[in-house]
Amino acid sequence: MFRTPLSLFRTLAIAEAISWTLLITGLILRATSDLAIAVTIGGGIHGFVFLSYGATAILVAKNQRWGAGPTIVAIGSAVIPYATIPTEIWLHRTGRLRGAWRLEPTEDRRDAAWHDRLMRWFLRRPWVLGLLIALAVVLLFVVLLVIGPPGGKD
Repeated sequence: MFRTPLSLFRTLAIAEAISWTLLITGLILRATSDLAIAVTIGGGIHGFVFLSYGATAILVAKNQRWGAGPTIVAIGSAVIPYATIPTEIWLHRTGRLRGAWRLEPTEDRRDAAWHDRLMRWFLRRPWVLGLLIALAVVLLFVVLLVIGPPGGKD
């Protein structure tokens, strides 16, 4: 399904923007119609997609060998409503999303690092990688739900 880093990153960037719409709509409904459940639903979806986008940004940054700057911009763009879309466009236009998944080692000395070998192992087993990332996101999501919403409870 996600044959390239571009297709995965673009999908999650768009999903993150859509989830902002759900959260903002929930906030408007709560303010105008006293529907607090709308924020609970929209916020829950947004939180899960936010964490998924962050995990995707880290995976793609590692695969594409981004430096700290583009990686921080990609992850940080999820905090600003709708910023993941222009970030994806910028990363695409600057060639940072070009290419395929790095499934095989190259002559680059960085490919000998343990974390690059581990990443290639997981990339050759996308279902295992997807399941592991999904479990990590769900676990973090549950921990954050237990801690409580940003700003405390009403």
